[in-house]
Amino acid sequence: MPRPLPPPLLINHVSNEPAKRHLDNVQMPFSSHLDELRTRLIRSVLAIAIAFIFCFYFADQIFFALAEPLRRLPIPHLTLIGTAVTEAFFTKMKISFFAALIVALPVLLWQGWQFVGPGLYEHEKRYTRSFVLFGSFFFLAGVAFCYGVVLQKGLAFLLKRYQVLQIQPAIQIGDYLSMVARLVLAFGVMFQLPVLSFFLARVGLVDHRLLIHYLGYAIIGMAIISAVLTPPDLISQILLMVPLSLLYALSIGVAYVARPRKTR
Repeated sequence: MPRPLPPPLLINHVSNEPAKRHLDNVQMPFSSHLDELRTRLIRSVLAIAIAFIFCFYFADQIFFALAEPLRRLPIPHLTLIGTAVTEAFFTKMKISFFAALIVALPVLLWQGWQFVGPGLYEHEKRYTRSFVLFGSFFFLAGVAFCYGVVLQKGLAFLLKRYQVLQIQPAIQIGDYLSMVARLVLAFGVMFQLPVLSFFLARVGLVDHRLLIHYLGYAIIGMAIISAVLTPPDLISQILLMVPLSLLYALSIGVAYVARPRKTR
């Protein structure tokens, strides 16, 4: 005698519930992450391209602003020179590109946060606008500090050595602007340390104890970064390393204040 079949309603209820629960817990595959990364990169490149067109129109004014710290120095017969036929054009392109990175920074920060956003909790995603706002502010603060303090002090110290040697300085335009661009971008990026420390501490990825534990490694890293990004002289390296050390100390304090409530 054949066994009776179970009720259809019971079959559907038992089979559909695990399937529904399984669909709720499905994670994004690796290929989807790559597609998302490509989308964010394309939007970032488009933002830089649009900013580049805008900055190229004002490249002459940007050049005069970057050359102003050099012109203020009380050094007689100090001039900027060009040594190649195409140097003026490529210098203008280089200025426009570095300026475009600064102009497009809010978009770059937004796209970077949106890429990591799906992996955050809902209460962590609310920091998106704050991250873009404070990230842009601290980047501009680093640029202003470099332009108003580091360039003035560093150039004055370095170029006055020509007077000691009784040599008339003639600075190549390409070398000068490359150095200024590296320093400006370096200080802008390094001033992001407190911002990153705050948001990473809020989501529980770092804390003040971790930053203190790796203080020695951080000092070595800051020394290497200062040596790579600055001209090969001790004064410029110190002018970059001292603010980096202060920013790292500030980051430790920020991480302590921003730690989650349950760890306080």
